[in-house]
Amino acid sequence: MSLDKQDINHDSLTPEASEKPAGIYVHIPFCETKCPYCSFVSYPGLKASFKNSYLEAVTKQAREMAAHPWVRKRKFRSLFVGGGTPSSVEPGSIISLLAACLHDFDFMQRENEAPEVTVEANPNTVNPELLKLLRETGVNRLSIGMQAFSDTMLKNIGRTHTVQDNMQAFEWARGAGFANINLDLMFGLPGQHEAVWEKTLHQAAALNPEHLSVYELTVEQGTPFAELASKGRLKLPPENVILAMFAQAREILAANAYKHYEISNYGRRGFECSHNLNYWENGSYVGLGAGAVSCFSGLRIKNVESPDRFMQLLNNNQAPYAEAEFLPLEARFRETVIMGLRTTAGVSIKSLKDRFGLTPQQYYGDMIGKLMSDNLLEEADSRLRLSRKGLLLANRIMEQLV
Repeated sequence: MSLDKQDINHDSLTPEASEKPAGIYVHIPFCETKCPYCSFVSYPGLKASFKNSYLEAVTKQAREMAAHPWVRKRKFRSLFVGGGTPSSVEPGSIISLLAACLHDFDFMQRENEAPEVTVEANPNTVNPELLKLLRETGVNRLSIGMQAFSDTMLKNIGRTHTVQDNMQAFEWARGAGFANINLDLMFGLPGQHEAVWEKTLHQAAALNPEHLSVYELTVEQGTPFAELASKGRLKLPPENVILAMFAQAREILAANAYKHYEISNYGRRGFECSHNLNYWENGSYVGLGAGAVSCFSGLRIKNVESPDRFMQLLNNNQAPYAEAEFLPLEARFRETVIMGLRTTAGVSIKSLKDRFGLTPQQYYGDMIGKLMSDNLLEEADSRLRLSRKGLLLANRIMEQLV
């Protein structure tokens, strides 16, 4: 089922006075193979002609969205192309899509600073020519999904690239002129222990990237890893080892001048991911492509997940929406608190009061006091944030605040 354009009145939406510039997310749901832990909307093994047609449909949606009254009232701070594996499509298709987005949307232009434009890539799907084209088109941030610096670990999680591919991709990216590179790493992997993880962190830091995203492996329902876990055939590190790995990342990356600014993210000064910060601040964003979600000043819209259906709707001049909801003020307040607590700076109590007319103490009452007395939350500089102890137990705390 999809929603028609007339079902959603974009014209009545007005950006909130306190809202910052928005972001744009483009979803390219194609991979060469699908990792056994992945629960994202992605499809492996499709023909290049199908992928090209899909990117043409996404470009059509981008141009239509750029013409909407809500979008025309907005400035945009970032463009993020994720997946899937965006670097697995033909270069000409992704370059055309990027050029259309950068031309049609009104991006902020600061003195000597272009908007942040990120493309995700796997190490074995890039080459110097592609990276040069991306850089020339306006991509200034590359996110490389290395995940591990051990061929054994990579094989254990179903990755098809090697450590050598990791090193080569990074060298090519620097050679193409990328001065802002993120590396994705994962911990809590099958067969991984603290010594292996420590070595991985040192190897990643030695490359001197500007940013590192460090994720704990989570077993999501419906994935091959979930099936293995249900049969007792997935040997993951125990919780105490996983917590120790989280602490290792904080310590080792801090010693290498990386600021821990969000639960899973570390950046050199000035290289925090602008696109993700907008998300954690519960800002507005436009989602383009199958399965992508948009949030327009509280109106949330999800596109259909099937690339076939997505293309069919766009080609028939219909909106590719699957569902939509307008979040009431209290729900948006809760989301803003929870997402803001993911950052180590926490959430501004004054901003919450200005935006929603509520503070955490007013809304949650004694729960906030209990979490503070348990040394899980703390208040400093008019901001509410997770304590060092709270960061280790973030998921449990968030469950209480939902």
